[in-house]
Amino acid sequence: MDLVKSDDIHIRREGHVGRITLTRPKAFNALGYQMALEVEKALDAWRDDDAVKLILLDADGDRAFCAGGDIQEMYDTAKAGDFEYGRTFWRDEYRMNAKMFEFPKPVVSLMQGFTMGGGVGIGCHGSHRVVCDSSRIAMPECGIGLIPDVGGTLILARAPGRLGEYIGMSGVQLGAADAIYAGFADYYIPEEAWPDLIKALCETGDVSAVDAAARTAQDGALAANEEAINRHFTGETALDILRNLDGDDSEFAQKALKTLRRNSPLAVAATVELVHRARGAKGIRAALGQEYRFTHRAASEGDFIEGIRAQIIDKDRNPTWKHASVEDLSPVDVTKMLMPVPGIKVEFEGEEP
Repeated sequence: MDLVKSDDIHIRREGHVGRITLTRPKAFNALGYQMALEVEKALDAWRDDDAVKLILLDADGDRAFCAGGDIQEMYDTAKAGDFEYGRTFWRDEYRMNAKMFEFPKPVVSLMQGFTMGGGVGIGCHGSHRVVCDSSRIAMPECGIGLIPDVGGTLILARAPGRLGEYIGMSGVQLGAADAIYAGFADYYIPEEAWPDLIKALCETGDVSAVDAAARTAQDGALAANEEAINRHFTGETALDILRNLDGDDSEFAQKALKTLRRNSPLAVAATVELVHRARGAKGIRAALGQEYRFTHRAASEGDFIEGIRAQIIDKDRNPTWKHASVEDLSPVDVTKMLMPVPGIKVEFEGEEP
């Protein structure tokens, strides 16, 4: 039974399962504004529907589950001086992200290929998050003048040790084992086993089929570097972290330093602060509310327009950030980006669980 079937997304019920499939593989299944609204409508429709035992999220194609939000229109409108489209997109998307995180039934996500940014917001907040050999999960927003959002700062805050600061500041891509270790995923299941898993879930509505299909992922890189990450990324500010890295000649430290220096200094500094704040958050709503303070200002006062230009529009990979380096930032610059937005905030529905 189809709820929505378009060129971008297919939402329907199959057996006992509410299914959401992203269907724009040529665009790496980027999440558009209307797609986010349709996902939210489905969550609302299925929340109290006894015929739906669980939700299953997947995507067409082998390159990406969802490589991020569809930011072309966000860029075009902001470039023309209209910042309200992006602000509305983010507020509505964040409301959907919270509903996904708080959904009272099992939510299974099958994440092949790239899962980044907005893809994390729909794929990494469920109860049964599945990765495979091709999976590459990341929060690369600092490279385009944004911060890890869509609730990403909460996942980062809950990662072991100081992995959250490292993953959020650097945008490093995580394979299956590392995604599980850092808390972005729960299960490794080879992709060739997914069709049988989907069939079993639809026929039975029993989420234990995911546990039965799970295998052990091969070792990742995070655990091997965790001691160095904890040592270097413990600082209270981005400047502390950069100084720590700068004083270490090891290959890991110098590679991390080079990566951080490429990203927006303002976004990098704000990311550290947001991850720290999220460590005290009860749930996702507080994290999303803090993230929105930055994204609301990202185009009008931050580096977002220049970051998108350099990385996606012109592809020259040579952005001119508002600040030449983290050293050129003052604490006030970060504070201004993270102050409450007068009269505007993300409006969540119902009581927080």
